[in-house]
Amino acid sequence: MPCIISSPSTDSGKTTLSLLISCWAFSKGIKMQTFKVGPDYLDQQQLSSIGQPICRNLDIFLSGEEWVQENFFKYSLNCEFSLIEGAMGLFDGLGATTHSSTADVAKLLGAPIIFIVNAKGQVASLLAVIRGFREFDKGLSIKGIIFNNVNSDRHKILIEEVFKNEDIEILGFLPSDSKIKLNKANLGLISPLENCQEIDVEYFASFAERNLDVFSLSKFLISPQKTIFNSVCYEDFKIDKSKPIAIAEDKIFHFQYPETREFLAELGIPLISWSIYDNEEIPNEASSLIIPGGFPEKYAEHISSSIKSLNSLRKFRKNGFIYAECGGMMILGNLIKDENGNNHKMSGILPLKLKKSKLTVGYRYIEGLKDSPIIKRNQSIRGHEFHYWEIENNLSESNLRKSENKKNLSSPWKIKSWETEYKKEGMFDNKLHASWIHLHLPSSPKIAKNFINATQIDYSQDS
Repeated sequence: MPCIISSPSTDSGKTTLSLLISCWAFSKGIKMQTFKVGPDYLDQQQLSSIGQPICRNLDIFLSGEEWVQENFFKYSLNCEFSLIEGAMGLFDGLGATTHSSTADVAKLLGAPIIFIVNAKGQVASLLAVIRGFREFDKGLSIKGIIFNNVNSDRHKILIEEVFKNEDIEILGFLPSDSKIKLNKANLGLISPLENCQEIDVEYFASFAERNLDVFSLSKFLISPQKTIFNSVCYEDFKIDKSKPIAIAEDKIFHFQYPETREFLAELGIPLISWSIYDNEEIPNEASSLIIPGGFPEKYAEHISSSIKSLNSLRKFRKNGFIYAECGGMMILGNLIKDENGNNHKMSGILPLKLKKSKLTVGYRYIEGLKDSPIIKRNQSIRGHEFHYWEIENNLSESNLRKSENKKNLSSPWKIKSWETEYKKEGMFDNKLHASWIHLHLPSSPKIAKNFINATQIDYSQDS
């Protein structure tokens, strides 16, 4: 069974280690399927950027246990090696619980754990850390350990001495090296779509060969040869192939699960890419539009000057269906205030002014307040929120209705985290849904049915 790369905490080197192993496998001509625990987009993009198959997310909270199992075995099946990168610390899950944590995924799949630990300034204390994690949940199998930031032979020898009687394999010692350091920004790693500095696959592979026991590690990478039939059955959809969906896809907007595009394509819906960064007009044949999350705040000035794209978006609003998540919602507003306090005009479709705030992040329970294009009254679904910007102006429903052409806007749902009360969130009318919430469309029949039905309506009669 392939292993899960985990650690005591975030920023311990999980993504770097996963990339090292993946680059090494690629250099040997070994096809390896990677997975990422949780709703992460940026780590997933890094692991998808080096010539191996696209990295897949495994998220129990968003997608459910059956979907996680089915897709793990489905995508591992045609690869010699597989690897799962964990999220945060091993036991960190929903709020203060372990639910949907890396440990939960390991138990669900029966996967062994390879720990990577930052060894800087530690020797004997490292043993206490490992023993503590192994004792905390004896149902898990921590089989191997790799030490990060080991920069001298003496440090390495001392660690080996401390662990010589411990029943765990030492699989490598990684020295500090600026050539394998990954660039970071507010929300995590910088996306390879934005970062001009590509991963040096050859160097990562040779670094792995020099510093990891790749022979011993290989036995923890062998893909399972197992198939689980899909238990999630979608209703038969009547798809009108004359109604393509346009998707914003560029260096600004790229927070999208690959399964979403694949799911829509499998249904037979024609898909068209649209780039705001390149100041493109929305293709005339598109009848619906998806604007996923991304970083419009970083490119606010550029977006504001993309007149063709913004005019096209305003025009599309009159006779098409728009689905916008997080950053996608931000460009539907009036203004984005950047980090320097400068205001940049957006499309003006929604009465929103946005400014930087503290980080808002976490899983969300969602309940429908009204029948809307995405959720129906009293339906319950799940989502994820991750952003620094916030709505500056007061957006009560009475205020929403004051603006011309916005009189039908209201909140489609109420949301809560594990420790908060429900609050109204998002905006919708009969041909628009905009929210901070990211959804995983393919794993939820409720969302999929509502969304697909919304894209099949002829909205040109409403203009």
